[in-house]
Amino acid sequence: MRKKLYINGKWIDGINHVDLITPHSDVLLAEIPLATLDQLEEAIMSAKNARDEMEKLTAFERSMILEQLVEQFKANRSRLAEILALEAAKPLKAALGEIDRTIATYKIAAEEAKRIYGETLPLDAVAGGEGRITYTVREPIGVIGAITPFNFPFNLVAHKVGPAIAAGNTIVLKPASQTPLSAYALAEMLDQTDLPKGAFNLVTGKGSEIGDALVKHADVKAITFTGSPEVGISLKSKAGLKKVTLELGSNSALIIDEGVKLSDELINRCVWGAFIYNGQVCISLQRIYVHESLTEEFLSKMKIAVEKLIVGSPLDLKTDISALISKKDVFRIDQWVKNSLEDGARLITGGNVISERIYSPTILANVSNTCEVSCNEVFGPVVTVNSFKDFDEAIDEVNNSRYGLQAGIFTENLQRALYATKKLHVGGVLVNDVPTFRVDLMPYGGVKESGYGREGIKYAIQEMTEMKLISIKM
Repeated sequence: MRKKLYINGKWIDGINHVDLITPHSDVLLAEIPLATLDQLEEAIMSAKNARDEMEKLTAFERSMILEQLVEQFKANRSRLAEILALEAAKPLKAALGEIDRTIATYKIAAEEAKRIYGETLPLDAVAGGEGRITYTVREPIGVIGAITPFNFPFNLVAHKVGPAIAAGNTIVLKPASQTPLSAYALAEMLDQTDLPKGAFNLVTGKGSEIGDALVKHADVKAITFTGSPEVGISLKSKAGLKKVTLELGSNSALIIDEGVKLSDELINRCVWGAFIYNGQVCISLQRIYVHESLTEEFLSKMKIAVEKLIVGSPLDLKTDISALISKKDVFRIDQWVKNSLEDGARLITGGNVISERIYSPTILANVSNTCEVSCNEVFGPVVTVNSFKDFDEAIDEVNNSRYGLQAGIFTENLQRALYATKKLHVGGVLVNDVPTFRVDLMPYGGVKESGYGREGIKYAIQEMTEMKLISIKM
């Protein structure tokens, strides 16, 4: 099937196309258009010209457009999950979970559209400020350029499109080359809502061409990007004075303190955090630091639980582990694991290539913090486990990273929990949970090379609006 670009409410033919292949079975899914720079210009101008119609919409009307989209997602839940399983090799039960989260994300955006507030300022609190009524309002910033990754192609797009519409902005979306079908499905559903034509535009193509041009364009007022730190840092340097929100990488860590009961619930939570969607999650649990009194028990229980994971087709509801997004990632991860073993790491389970597309779920112990599987983002089904004696040692190891997205800690000691929340240099600390936890209304983002700005619908709306001061002299 040859797909088209979606510009100004119309489906536009591409000139050149590339084949989209299923990661799991190497079957041709579709032919994807490579937008030209002229077509990108048309999309940006369409978004710019649609601003007047968007600004005419009331908060209630913007909210209802998002509610219409929610109903579209509910009606098409199974079909949309199958799209995820096919184009991203996301196991079907995880794909259904993503669709459910996407529904929640757009629902939250619909609610937040009615809660964009300013504040009244008492200027008479200082001499010379008397006799004035002063307040602030938040106004839409304009055209939003959204660049999204492959791993959550419905929900991470929702975290950009949802708040943009809620705030009254217009959007040009450039989805990941590996997972464009989800974006096409979104365009089809938005086309059935009351969103003004031109307010949402979809262009596909090479990030190095289309993405860069989108970032640099003078009529694009804000960029919201999720992807690798290398690309994100490069985009920020090209964006000039635009508002930029970057959600980047991580090697998220968990501390398991002494005295913690290693229950089945805790072990299963760690397995989920490390291996959900093959570890291809920004906040995937990658590093675990366990008190020395618990380490061997933890490794034994983790090994048993991980070896129960089912490897198979993403279209099978029983499957836990399926294909990685590309063959080169299988090769890279295998090389990183081998490098760690040569450096003295201990293989607990896994550590082998199942096929050119699938890598076995792997646990490594006693891993040096200079190994790639520890200090870089694996983005695959690998977790490392190291022991610690002193609590501050564990804190230091978590912080010994160029990333800082989220971290978790299991502890029975309230004082240590609060101490960790203060000392861990990350964007979010999860007490008695893994760092992979996220619900879609919470502020989400990192420090260091993990990002810049915050997502979460309410917080993304703040990033996508400008504050204006109004003062009336009486």
